Amino acid sequence: MRERLQDFLERWREEGWSYRILVLLVLLVVANLGTMLWWDHEPDPFDVVEAARRHAGVTEGPLVPGYVTTVALREVAATLLEKRGGYLTNDRLSPAVFMDNIPNWEFGVVVQVRDLAQVLRNDFSRSQTQSTEDPDLAIADPQFHFDTDSWLFPPTESEYRKGIRALDRYLARLADPAQQQAQFYARADNLRTWLGFVEKRLGSLSQRLSASVGQVRINIDLEGEPEGEQSTPAPQEMVIKTPWLEIDDVFYEARGACWALIHFLRAVEVDFAKVLEKKNARVSLKQIIRELESTQEPVWSPVILNGTGFGLVANHSLVMASYISRANAALIDLRDLLQQG
Repeated sequence: MRERLQDFLERWREEGWSYRILVLLVLLVVANLGTMLWWDHEPDPFDVVEAARRHAGVTEGPLVPGYVTTVALREVAATLLEKRGGYLTNDRLSPAVFMDNIPNWEFGVVVQVRDLAQVLRNDFSRSQTQSTEDPDLAIADPQFHFDTDSWLFPPTESEYRKGIRALDRYLARLADPAQQQAQFYARADNLRTWLGFVEKRLGSLSQRLSASVGQVRINIDLEGEPEGEQSTPAPQEMVIKTPWLEIDDVFYEARGACWALIHFLRAVEVDFAKVLEKKNARVSLKQIIRELESTQEPVWSPVILNGTGFGLVANHSLVMASYISRANAALIDLRDLLQQG
């Protein structure tokens, strides 16, 4: 090894600048590829109850309603910034600029963070429509809706950190009995509101994943509304197909969304325990979580395959769509249960 190093140094001195530039370029490419492989990693799941107790500084005893859900939101948002490579979506330098799997995963997470932050601000923390919104949640909600792709002036990371700090202030007041203005109302109607957001997101992801092989769909936009109208006419049958270069983008966006939802649903299971027990709906929630956990299985293929439905080659998008569709069907049943008296 020592002799090889000496030979390399002698050749480095003897050869011209073209050789030196070539060696540097090779080293740069190898370093970039190594960094890409290291950053191309989806974060591991975390225990939402353990995270809530750690944030509250307690090891046992019940936590106030809403604490686990808010900490889950905070920790999922923080994971975007603290995982390997940090937040990659807005990076303009190599190697992040050549990566797309993790940035699409991040976008799926961001969408779920935005939905929960919005419902936390408008529903979970308010007793009725005419009540005053929480001042810290009024800051956190728009911060998470900031542009995901802003590199400078200001960077996306700084805006998301402002939202996380606002959640921290809300959590501090929520756990303080003297701060009666900070509230979290664990009611069935509030939970149904958020699940309505989740239902629409999962339905959209399922349709986009299924379109990987192309589908002829009948237009049912105005079904059940004979007097209904739409702004522009649409054909009775439409061919829907996800572009080939976007198939893996949709796949990883769905994985990110499901990763975030698993944590939020586990937190909801704790904070809305009495509501779920009263409605006998805990089993339905557990089934949704189980279906979503199946979407997080390791992908052993180096690329996202897009075979036909019954062909020789697998279609990862259709497999993902199957799990998400089953979770969404169980979620619809759960919302019905919560509506019943």
